[in-house]
Amino acid sequence: MAPWFESARFYHIYPLGLCGCPRENSFESAEAQLARGAEEHGIPLPPAPFERLREWAEHAAGLGFTAIYIGPLFQSATHGYDTIDYRVVDSRLGTNDDFRAWVAHCHELGIKVVVDGVFNHTGRDFFAFRDLREKRWDSWAKDWYRGVNFDWPGQMGDGFGYEGWRGVDILPALNLQNQQVRDYLLDVAQFWLEDFGIDGIRLDSADVMDFEFLRQLVGRMKGLRSDFWLMGEVIMGNYERWLNDAHLDSVTNYELSKAIWSAHNSHNYFEMGHNVLRLFGPWGACQGAHLYTFCDNQDVERIASKLADPRDLVPVTVFLFTILGIPSVYYGSEFGIQGRKGRGALADEPLRPALDLATLDVPHPEICPLIRALSTLRDAHPEFSWGRYQEISLQTETYAFARVLDAGHPENASGRDVACITALSNADGERELWLDLPVGAESARVAAGSGEAALREGKLWVRLAPHSGCVVELA
Repeated sequence: MAPWFESARFYHIYPLGLCGCPRENSFESAEAQLARGAEEHGIPLPPAPFERLREWAEHAAGLGFTAIYIGPLFQSATHGYDTIDYRVVDSRLGTNDDFRAWVAHCHELGIKVVVDGVFNHTGRDFFAFRDLREKRWDSWAKDWYRGVNFDWPGQMGDGFGYEGWRGVDILPALNLQNQQVRDYLLDVAQFWLEDFGIDGIRLDSADVMDFEFLRQLVGRMKGLRSDFWLMGEVIMGNYERWLNDAHLDSVTNYELSKAIWSAHNSHNYFEMGHNVLRLFGPWGACQGAHLYTFCDNQDVERIASKLADPRDLVPVTVFLFTILGIPSVYYGSEFGIQGRKGRGALADEPLRPALDLATLDVPHPEICPLIRALSTLRDAHPEFSWGRYQEISLQTETYAFARVLDAGHPENASGRDVACITALSNADGERELWLDLPVGAESARVAAGSGEAALREGKLWVRLAPHSGCVVELA
């Protein structure tokens, strides 16, 4: 039986933003900090964070999502990535008990929970760095961080220098080649699995993470639970390095993410089609892999802000849910909300807004029903999780491909080859397509999206409205 994550649909939540938490942690109760956060953001006092997160988990389940990636969650001082305590839930959100109950509720909804593993760096108030600041030469932690130099005064008034994560001094970079550090983080990961019952970890900045640490992490977590999901954040590069050498289950497909909005804006589906072939084609580097596929997240601008024509949200969503990979939607993007990066220290805040389901303005109400229909379709058709990709037609303004599951595949119970066809258009006018059939079929119907389809003269005829997309079910 295939592991759960190969057929998962992820909903991505940045909780400090969604819940309207204050920018800086005062380490008071969540209730007290929530009131301060509401004042900072100029919003009404929202419900307790994990009460709000229960509503959003139920919303995600209602749209057909089967997993939530939530994070960062560790106790931190500001944006969540300057960790102070790896074993405590950020007090702006609530307590460990609150999170434990939330995970249980998600599981009752049929939703898996994956958290952020911020293991490359800590905050300056993390216990190891505090000891280093206090004792310097005599600190047991002097080998826990990279580039510690007692012959250089540093830039933070510590009397010594050290390597900041990507040059950011408030994020001291951990030395993941130190086995003591590795062991500590391995114990942290095990703690989150055993104490909270999480189902996986997304590894922050895995593309620059020590490979030996990754191998040890995979060994520890898979030894505890064979279907525990480990996904690495990899921006660009040869994704197979992490899938083969470190044996992660998945990595972020940033390469395809960029191609999605760029191809629609330039009316050039060749950018998307060639990218898919480069990764998954006959000579592709990631054949058989289930990459984490997305359009936006907490670090990049919202897809609705990147698209030149907002109507393209429909073909983009259809593509996301039917192409090879594990689809993921960032909270709020199912409504088509805007979000562009700002400037300075708060540049990412517009990407991480506080949202209330009850009062939320919905710019594009057509996207949620589309996601629900696509989720239902994926449940009914294992082709979308395990079927091979077959390009049928690729033009600048139209693109059609099939997901084909051969009769002998273990996830195919039908005893015959089965397939669904995705047809997309970024054109300003109506388009008609005549497509070769990937498998034998006696009927065709549009099962999700908008369009018309019929079998004619041994081919599949599809009519698409401007800037639209549909999925055709063959039988």
